[in-house]
Amino acid sequence: MIRTATPADLPGIEQVMRASMAALGAQFYDAAQTASAVRYIAVLDRQLVDDGTYYVVIEDDRIVACGGWSRRAKLFTGTSAQDAIAGFVDPASDPARIRAMFVLPEYSRRGLGRLILATAERDARALGFSRFELMATLPGVPLYRACGYEAVEEVTLELPDGTRVDCVRMAHGPGTQNAERRTKN
Repeated sequence: MIRTATPADLPGIEQVMRASMAALGAQFYDAAQTASAVRYIAVLDRQLVDDGTYYVVIEDDRIVACGGWSRRAKLFTGTSAQDAIAGFVDPASDPARIRAMFVLPEYSRRGLGRLILATAERDARALGFSRFELMATLPGVPLYRACGYEAVEEVTLELPDGTRVDCVRMAHGPGTQNAERRTKN
């Protein structure tokens, strides 16, 4: 069952985020990168819950997956530069932000990520968005590609402790098929 997250879900969401990044991240990043990603990336931006644009999937009476979207300008959590971004995007000219998608490792590859992504896109479309953008950690790239997202830019994020983590900025929707591909280090 998928539903909109509430403040009461915060502890369960953060548990899913940390467990997901620790296990799935370890398949793509070294131990130091994984630990830093758990500390700085696997952290919920409460604005998503407050805005009503964040979802949880409940199975066996617990949260097993979470994720959502935002009309705020911030694309992701984890760096001081992103944390300082404020304001909203315009659905007429800007993509909605797909944010903070995580699945418990034992529930991965069961379609829960696709369910959350489809729900987020549907709800964003209802508010006028036709394009979507996200910053994917490497474990999420295969899911997003399978759902039609294209890599726009390879990015190496420097987290607050100085650890560098490779990610991919991805986009979906009108105009993304010919997106310029570039690398940023």
